[in-house]
Amino acid sequence: MADYTIHSQHHHFGWDNSLEPTQVIDSGQTVTFGTIDASGGQLNAQSTTADVATLDFGKVNPVTGPVYINGAEPGDALAVTIRELAPSGWGWTANIPGFGLLADDFTDAYLNVWTFEKEAARATFRDGIHIPLKAFPGTIGVAPAAAGEHSVVPPRVCGGNLDIRDLSAGTTLYLPVQVAGALFSVGDTHAAQGDGEVCGTAIESPMDITLSFELVKGAQLPAPQFTTPAPVTRHHDDKGYYVTTGVSGDLMTAAKDAVRAMIDHLGKHYDLSPEDAYLLCSVGCDLRISEIVDMPNWVVSMYLPLALFA
Repeated sequence: MADYTIHSQHHHFGWDNSLEPTQVIDSGQTVTFGTIDASGGQLNAQSTTADVATLDFGKVNPVTGPVYINGAEPGDALAVTIRELAPSGWGWTANIPGFGLLADDFTDAYLNVWTFEKEAARATFRDGIHIPLKAFPGTIGVAPAAAGEHSVVPPRVCGGNLDIRDLSAGTTLYLPVQVAGALFSVGDTHAAQGDGEVCGTAIESPMDITLSFELVKGAQLPAPQFTTPAPVTRHHDDKGYYVTTGVSGDLMTAAKDAVRAMIDHLGKHYDLSPEDAYLLCSVGCDLRISEIVDMPNWVVSMYLPLALFA
């Protein structure tokens, strides 16, 4: 049972340490947050690709809050334990022109709307292709010390748009506090995502998320850190992986080449269009740095879980 509930109408669109808190809590208390999807409600279960082209970027990635934690001071850490996530029955994944790792390759808008099989805890992409649900908040953080409003899109050393898929139920995230009260907010909830979120979106889905808070005095963290309740190496690997690689003296080029090779593989072997393959890479595949020491070339790998094809 949460000590407080904050509904989704209490949201904002940028980090700003002058915002009035929606709730004041003590260390040790628990809060349930209602969140809006990353489009800020501009997309819904009936949306089409045409709606992606008209998105107002001033209304994306809303976060619910902020919450003031009594006793929080700069130099402390706020330990946020993720207790529960309750996804809605739908979500969306889109290619947004000008956004994503392969923005130069995919210049047109594209949208996939998902419905969830709650008992099976998965979402169907195409016949024979299913994405296991693993919910987490894409954006979670505290207000920065710098005055004024700051975009919620880039991640920051005090949290924000981290998009770390392992921040799921049971994980404790430690956020560096930069202002009195911390001013914590959360949103951009994802029903599933691959490491890298390469097309720029995950399975974006509104949901309720329950979090508990503890202060760690004088922690002096340089950036967010977290602990997980169980191993994270086994994401969806019951049937193994197919892996593509990119090799280059530039890490971003290697990453792009690994994704391009996977898109090509998905087209040849699973009859997916380039757009569908790109979205599947974003929500179901994991992009990993395999080697970053053997100069002059680095290796980035993209892992496709074969369990998706069940």
